[in-house]
Amino acid sequence: MLRKKEGFAGQRAIVLPRTILAKYCNPNPLIAGAYITDIGYYPKAKFHYREREHGSDQHILIYCCEGKGTAQIKKEVYQLNPGDFIIIPQGATHNYSADETTPWTIYWIHFKGNITNSILKTFQLKKNSCKGSVDYQDSRIRLFEDMYSNLEMGYSNDNLCYANMCLQHYLTSFIFNDNYNLADKKQSIDTINASISYMQQHIDEMIPLQVMAQAVNLSASHFSFLFRKKSGFPPIEYFNHLKVQKACQYLLFTDLRIKEIADKLGIEDQYYFSRMFAKLMGMSPVAYRTKRIS
Repeated sequence: MLRKKEGFAGQRAIVLPRTILAKYCNPNPLIAGAYITDIGYYPKAKFHYREREHGSDQHILIYCCEGKGTAQIKKEVYQLNPGDFIIIPQGATHNYSADETTPWTIYWIHFKGNITNSILKTFQLKKNSCKGSVDYQDSRIRLFEDMYSNLEMGYSNDNLCYANMCLQHYLTSFIFNDNYNLADKKQSIDTINASISYMQQHIDEMIPLQVMAQAVNLSASHFSFLFRKKSGFPPIEYFNHLKVQKACQYLLFTDLRIKEIADKLGIEDQYYFSRMFAKLMGMSPVAYRTKRIS
């Protein structure tokens, strides 16, 4: 079978000079945490194949947006379909190849830096895998193109800083896909986001757990389980966080008394409200407002 490392119609790639990386990226505290070493796009990359017995000096992200391919990292084999991606750890033995009949189209980045191991660890803890999947977002592709275009214009300090500061946002879009571009996803929010919207709309009330669950057609126990799994907090505690967030806005932007703010949040006991506020914010409502004034 014919195998090719590169040489595909329409391919684009930039390999940053190692002298540039050493002189302008690694010593720069603004981008030393995570910076691009290689970046590219291979459309319909028939016969694409790469093997590194001793791994790479960088971490590698490969995002498959069309077609199919296979990757092996150490002894683990991953099948990649549209929407799938892998992050290959620095130094890990690996190989990857396009499917023979439906070759993949991939966006790829090699990156390194002093916080990239922590970024990779965060991903692996979330997925328990080197593979993940994301929904297609034009904004993610535009972000890649923005990084590529800036590097294509040369290695000025501005170009390097801009592209590499975008890199963390790009990586984050894969690791925290549910959070990425959330403003544009509100029309298709899931059950938990719907329940949070319900809380926001009823911020002036004290809503029992059962009522919250009924609003999204779930039992209280199942709702609590799903909510905590997604948000990390029980529903009532999360609701209280939203109330305190709203209280901060009242304290910052109005002259309402503490009791009046508590009433607007559906809390009859202003002392209970003050305790709840202090527990989350680390200071009383009065101290928070005084800090604003000073």
